[in-house]
This record gives sequence, C-alpha cells and structure tokens, in this order.
Amino acid sequence: MKTIAWISVFTYVLFFVSMTAAISEELKVGYVDTVKIFANYSKTVEAEEKYKQEIEEWRKKAKEMEAEIAEMREAIQSQSLMLSEEKISEKRLELDQKIKEYQDYMQEIFGDQGEAAKRNQELTQPLVEEINSVIAEIAEEEGYTIIFDAAQGSLLYARDEIDMTEMVLERLKEKGTSMME
Repeated sequence: MKTIAWISVFTYVLFFVSMTAAISEELKVGYVDTVKIFANYSKTVEAEEKYKQEIEEWRKKAKEMEAEIAEMREAIQSQSLMLSEEKISEKRLELDQKIKEYQDYMQEIFGDQGEAAKRNQELTQPLVEEINSVIAEIAEEEGYTIIFDAAQGSLLYARDEIDMTEMVLERLKEKGTSMME
C-alpha cells in the first residue's frame, strides 16, 4: 500500500515537473512602453500637435468670452450710479446670460463628454489600433505568449532583453514609410 502511494506521489511530482518545464519553454514574455511609443511615433506626435492646435482655438474663444464678461461687469460697476435700478437689473440679466453661455461652452467643449474628449478619441483611437496591431503582429512572428505594457504600471520588473518597444517603433516606422511610397 505504501509503495503504491509513493509511486503515485512520484508520478505526480514527475508529471508536475515535466509540465512545468514544458510550459516554461513555451512561455515567451515581452513588454512594451506605450508612453515611449506614443512619444516617438511620428503619427502620434502629429495627432497630438493637431489636437493642441484645436484646443488652443477653443481656449482662445473661451478667453474672448471671459474678456466680454469682465467688460460687462466693469461697465455695470462703473455705470451703477448713473443708471436706474431697472437698467442695472437689465444689464445684470445680460451678464448672467453671458456667464451661462460661457459655462455651457466650457462644458460642451471641455466637459467629460465634450468636443475635446471626442476629438482626442477620434485622433488617437486609430493610432492605438495600429500600434496594437503591430504588437500583435510581432508577437505572432516572434512567438510571444504574453506582452505587457510597462506604461500601465503592471510591470514591476523585467529584463531589458524582453523590451519590445524599439521593435514596435521600428515596425511602425517601416509601415509608415511603405505607406508613403
């Protein structure tokens, strides 16, 4: 009886060791740094520049609205002694309306679901898909089992030789060049 138990334990250990060895040989792990990819990929740099220009236009309009509100406030204060109570109330209503327009504009453009967020999504989503496609392509070609993203903070340690970031950047550059020809 003890012999059968020992044989069973030995068989289980032998099976476990052989499976672990087989799995470790097949497992190929790599990582990329998507922040570095975004910072060094020409298309993402161009998209970011375009986005910044659009944001600047929206901010310029917001500043104009702020200046108009400030002028209206100043006019109400400077004219308050000369105007009737009715005229002051009328001007304050106009000011309140301008403030409301400004707040609506800011929410419409810079709110969580605003134009800026939508535009950022429009510009970056195709690039994220392209980058992910290249990562998947390289992973298939090179036989990687798992690829981590160091930029997402889930990577605590990794050897430099499994960093695929430069490989992905090079492939993206090659694809961009071949598309331009």
